[in-house]
Amino acid sequence: MAIYICTVCDTLYDEEKEGVKWEDLPDDWLCPVCDSPKFMFNLLEENKTIADSSGKGIPEKPGRTLTVSDIMVETMINWGVKVVFGMVGHSNLGLAEAIRKKCESGKLKFIGIRHEGAASFAASAYAKLTDTPAACLAIAGPGATNLLTGLWDAKMDRAPVLALTGQIDVQVLGPGAFQEIDLAGAFSPVSCWSQTVLESSNFPELMSLALKNAIVQRGVSHLIFPDSVQELPVSSTLSTPDSSGRLACRDIAPAPESLIQAAELLRQAKRPLIIAGHGARFSMESIISWAEEANIPVITTFKAKGLIADDHPLAGGVLGLSGTPVSAWCMGRADLLLVLGASFARHTGISKSTPAIQVDYDPMTLGKFHPVSVPVWGEIGTTVKMLKQELAGYKPEFNPRRELADQWQAWRQEKRKRAGENQGKGINSAFLFDVLSRHVSADAVIAVDVGNNTYSFGRYFECKSQSVLMSGYLGSIGYGYPAAMGAWAAAPERQIIAVTGDGGFGQYLAELTTAVKYGMPIKHILLNNMELGKISKEQLQEGKPVWSTSLHNPDFARFADNCGALGIRVDNLSDLEKGLEKILSHDGPALLEVITDPALI
Repeated sequence: MAIYICTVCDTLYDEEKEGVKWEDLPDDWLCPVCDSPKFMFNLLEENKTIADSSGKGIPEKPGRTLTVSDIMVETMINWGVKVVFGMVGHSNLGLAEAIRKKCESGKLKFIGIRHEGAASFAASAYAKLTDTPAACLAIAGPGATNLLTGLWDAKMDRAPVLALTGQIDVQVLGPGAFQEIDLAGAFSPVSCWSQTVLESSNFPELMSLALKNAIVQRGVSHLIFPDSVQELPVSSTLSTPDSSGRLACRDIAPAPESLIQAAELLRQAKRPLIIAGHGARFSMESIISWAEEANIPVITTFKAKGLIADDHPLAGGVLGLSGTPVSAWCMGRADLLLVLGASFARHTGISKSTPAIQVDYDPMTLGKFHPVSVPVWGEIGTTVKMLKQELAGYKPEFNPRRELADQWQAWRQEKRKRAGENQGKGINSAFLFDVLSRHVSADAVIAVDVGNNTYSFGRYFECKSQSVLMSGYLGSIGYGYPAAMGAWAAAPERQIIAVTGDGGFGQYLAELTTAVKYGMPIKHILLNNMELGKISKEQLQEGKPVWSTSLHNPDFARFADNCGALGIRVDNLSDLEKGLEKILSHDGPALLEVITDPALI
């Protein structure tokens, strides 16, 4: 008696068990699981078995030495990918097997998540923190579509990510087979490059192109792996290249004319102001050094919070709705803006009426929303160094340090006043983030979600040298906890903090079990106000009744305990500091559920 296996879903047909020989089945017989036709089944070698999780012997596919997936995963590693977030399933088993072997050899780390959206958010956060790509893995159909939200986050925030998706067998594409989706079409809007791996493909070159596009274009590259291609045998002599000779130096200098125009505007300015955006995050050392030499104040967009310490004598804090009155004061008095790695999108709060020099690596960002005085195309760190050389000895006549100190003193006094407010409905955000500012490690990575919890974080938390991760242009609820997972994978030696609301965490709360499984010591500050507070506020501002924003929540602290983490719940000021100290010192994942007042944000 023989055994056959479906090449699409791996369902077995055992002649002895079924009582009907394969050749006696009608030609129009279909797989009972995925409806694949009879010709999609392969004969297995009868005497090869492997043990399943119950210990029962099941047939093993014929042994192969080196596969398409082996070659492509090896190439991926050679290009610098160290982590894959994802879920193993029936249409990516060949690719997963290649990943498993590299994990066992110590060349790769795989983190199995509970929802594919968490995988793409984690990969996006990893890339934002490191400027290097991580990968996310999913099956065909719903697994692949679940990746899309996190991939849109990466696209909109210019983060390099590699998406790997399984696909049903190419022989059954077209008529609408089980989990058949046009993945190339579905991923086309979100990816800067997307290709299907075919039998005739140049496999290492395809992976190299995927990673080159992700890195150079700072976006999402997508590879589709049909099930029938993943384990095709390949020659052991096939090369697995790295990035050598494939990536040019990106320290692009601006055109001399642009540099001269920018320098002339700066010489004429009495109160110039530097605005650092998210795009400047890897150039801050040279920016701050020049600001100190020239006595120019520095403020940031919300996405760039933490790029300069709030206690720096030239720092003005965060601009915009999530920001501080100190930054608004700086903006209101500036006669020239030097905008580095930021756009003039409405939510940034950057003035459009003040003369501006805008510097960016992406020429499409320059003057995107309105004309600017001098658009400068160049790598930000390189451009700042060249401006410094061009303006040797430059120092505006106005020294802002004393006035900045006075503004910070007034704002901190106001924050202390707000921290003392109490309506008996929970802890207020000013108090919470004051305590958090004093206890979080100076070099922590803080992943924040969206909503009022995030506005309050931007307004009240005082950064030292922490790195802050957020879903910037997409603004996706649910980002915070998966992003903390990505941060841990990128920087396990640093303290990892997640700040979310109850609405955001509710979308991916099962990922707490992922953190427990892999020993991720994420410290989670969960603001629970039993509602989607930001939406309630917007409804009221538009004169509408508050509707459908209330939430029915579990006891999140007990939920954390059930998952194997430490959970602590606090609802009064006196217990907050003690609870925070406990979770920060805990050896493993921990959650501090803070009952907050939705009105005191």
